[in-house]
Amino acid sequence: HNDENHQVLELMYPHPLRRQKTQAIKAGEIGIVILGVKEVGSIRVGDTITDARNPTKEPVGEYAPAKPFVFAGLYPIDTDEFESVRDALDKLKLNDSSLSYEPETSVALGFGFRVGFLGMLHMEVVKERLEREFNLDLIATAPSVIYKVYKTDGTMIEVQNPSELPEPQTIEKIEEPYVRATVIVPTDYLGNVITLLTNKRGMQEKMEYLNETRVMLIYVMPMNEIVVDFYDKLKSTSKGYASFDYDPIEFRQGDLVKLDVRVAGDVVDALSVIVPRTSADMRGRALVTNMKEIVPRQLFEVAIQASIGNRVIARETVKSMGKNVTAKCYGGDISRKRKLLDKQKEGKKRMKAIGKVQLPQEAFMSVLKMD
Repeated sequence: HNDENHQVLELMYPHPLRRQKTQAIKAGEIGIVILGVKEVGSIRVGDTITDARNPTKEPVGEYAPAKPFVFAGLYPIDTDEFESVRDALDKLKLNDSSLSYEPETSVALGFGFRVGFLGMLHMEVVKERLEREFNLDLIATAPSVIYKVYKTDGTMIEVQNPSELPEPQTIEKIEEPYVRATVIVPTDYLGNVITLLTNKRGMQEKMEYLNETRVMLIYVMPMNEIVVDFYDKLKSTSKGYASFDYDPIEFRQGDLVKLDVRVAGDVVDALSVIVPRTSADMRGRALVTNMKEIVPRQLFEVAIQASIGNRVIARETVKSMGKNVTAKCYGGDISRKRKLLDKQKEGKKRMKAIGKVQLPQEAFMSVLKMD
């Protein structure tokens, strides 16, 4: 598939007792070809190997490579470990060909990688393996999917990260991927599951009773709605009895906006998400409420805001830690205490202007807990 030439070092036939060397392998035969390939990624499953001097005209129909459905950012907590993360991903890809990744940068998190996964479970397993097998401390951002953004100048770009979304005035329309979801659920939990699918913007295509106790539901729904917590909620609403499968079908236009989170006035691009306009206000309030419990208290007040463009739709304030500056004032004129308190107030204003807020790892996963 990449037109590379390699020298054939040995040809053999497989044998249960001892491999048999040969000078040629012909059509229809099963054999072993030993090449001087430096990188395993040069050859993929289902590729066609042919004679460079007398190549075949058409390659044999190959297996389709695994396509990632979920994209998330992986960033090392220690920025000096960037190369270690790259080496770890290279090694992990040797026995997991479905993994795909590319470098990216974030204003809040520094240098990291945009990693493609087959699903949420695959993402959790890969992150766990990187931390356990390679002794890495990682921050994982909220998963997202690929969007097709059509601009007013007629061009189309694919956006994986919400921070890559162009300015609203330059966007003509945004298309998001849709999937056909198949859910098999016991009749006792049918109402709960239909409510969940409807809340996730699902549209019913088919409902079929397989027998007296089981129902098959087929829904078309946006993929963005199932990559975060859909499977967990499906299991909890059906007490673990519902099964779920999906296939990607097409891209469809949606009324979508980018929801930004501002901490102390600065936009944290790693917390930005693309959401439907109709639920943006609700999700913004839920997100800042979660963030308020996570962001540590500082010596100055910290404002946490959710905004769409320049319009703030929700706000919470993390109260400042207060030092009792009047503790040593026993009695005396009240003006002395007020002078100390006013001095403290001015100091907090000055600190707020230059202060930086360090966000803990839980803050970047709070996007997953919006209910």
